Amino acid sequence: MLRGFFGRITVLLSRGARLDDDLFDQLEEELIAADVGVGVATRLVQELRAAVKKREVASAEDATAWLRQRIEAILAADDGALHLGAAAPALILVVGVNGTGKTTSIAKLAAWLKAHGRTPLLAAGDTFRAAAIDQLQIWADRIGVEMVRHQEGADPAAVVFDAVQAARARGADVVIADTAGRLHTRSNLMGELKKIHRVAERALERPPDEVLVVLDATTGQNAVEQVRRFAEALPLSGIVLAKMDGTARGGVIITVSDELGVPIKFVGTGEKATDFAPFDAAAFARDLFAPQ
Repeated sequence: MLRGFFGRITVLLSRGARLDDDLFDQLEEELIAADVGVGVATRLVQELRAAVKKREVASAEDATAWLRQRIEAILAADDGALHLGAAAPALILVVGVNGTGKTTSIAKLAAWLKAHGRTPLLAAGDTFRAAAIDQLQIWADRIGVEMVRHQEGADPAAVVFDAVQAARARGADVVIADTAGRLHTRSNLMGELKKIHRVAERALERPPDEVLVVLDATTGQNAVEQVRRFAEALPLSGIVLAKMDGTARGGVIITVSDELGVPIKFVGTGEKATDFAPFDAAAFARDLFAPQ
């Protein structure tokens, strides 16, 4: 469970706190410290000041509720549902830089889909990272799903193409494709991802159903730049937020949602395959302000 990433803000807005300039300045500092971007933090505080001036917010308790509702509205502004078309197999391309928890998130997503009646098949498209294929194979065996793999260094697009064909032959209705997070050649990562997308579209005779980017919740504002770069190369449809445990401050996703408009679709909170769930904006906003 998420817990009190905004605990210091909750303390700041404790019962009886005066809604004055000092408190607003401290609130802005605490929002930034919680990984909310400077621009979003400044705007939230300005809007709260205006709400106090209009007497829409009259107490510290009101201010906490106002912030929670405003953050929920930002996070819920975009469609966070997973959209898999009727034509089988559906294809989910998963991107993200190495170290974000991409491979583990793919396995968790496969386990979640399997638990909800789907028959997923994994495509080991991260062929440039040592042991990435074996890591995904271990997960596939653990959760009981099939996987298509080539040798290390093989063409990732070819792996995805073959996985789509294999899904049709084996009756799998969802392909989840891993992709490279860093290339050990002179090839450009984004160029390689664009190629995978083109080949996948040719194999499906339509665009992939979802293009998800995995973010490490502990990386702070660097996550915003990661999403921006991937969005320049691919039609991102959603975010999987990994490593969202007690060490993550969590505010970065408010900035990602507000500035980039990419919805959060899933959250991973632990190491087990079951530590994974669809993103709930209301629950997330509530838990941000929960007591630590």
